[in-house]
Amino acid sequence: MPPEITLTDAEDDAFRKLLGEGLKDYNDAAIGRHDRQELQIRISDPETGKPIGGLAGRTSLGLLFIDTVYLPKSLRGTGIGSRILAMAEEEGRRRGCSKAVLFTISFQAPEFYKKLGWQVFGEIAPKPPGATRIYLTKDL
Repeated sequence: MPPEITLTDAEDDAFRKLLGEGLKDYNDAAIGRHDRQELQIRISDPETGKPIGGLAGRTSLGLLFIDTVYLPKSLRGTGIGSRILAMAEEEGRRRGCSKAVLFTISFQAPEFYKKLGWQVFGEIAPKPPGATRIYLTKDL
């Protein structure tokens, strides 16, 4: 009997975990090692202690991946974004990474990353226009 195939738009953390673990196991078998490690830098409200922004990424096989960076509007332009990115880059170096990668969208922060030494290596412009994905890399 063939497997059932379902398309859905429902979020399912358990399913994402299953896919991630399956791919990790495949990679481990192919390469002979597993060094994937999560990386988070949290910015917390000084009064409540609750997270209000930060950075999430991971390191794996010599690369630092920056997946998400978010700062509330009140913190943009204060130097905190540069600071948390530098912290992530330093942690990537500490973990043995030689390069870093991330993507941003044309209306987000491409110039911010370029100012910090990141270089564009690709762009994907969807139709209709207005939200070009910009892929950047940096030597660590």
